[in-house]
Amino acid sequence: MSEQNKKPLNVLQKTIGKKVSIRLKNDHEYKGKMLNIDQYMNVILTDAEEYIDGKISANYGKLVIRGNNVLFIKITPDL
Repeated sequence: MSEQNKKPLNVLQKTIGKKVSIRLKNDHEYKGKMLNIDQYMNVILTDAEEYIDGKISANYGKLVIRGNNVLFIKITPDL
């Protein structure tokens, strides 16, 4: 595997169209399908759900998350 393929942004760009879970620095969590991501880690989710303290608190059709608020992105495995 080349060095270019191991960069985190390249890995995330390959997950476009898949389900992800995004934890923010304020402990909110969003789950949905990644529509796009840019070099600043700004993410667009579709069918997004907001979780606070592990409980669903809101549903969104499309959601934009600013990259500097992201703590981590977890790629949900396909079942």
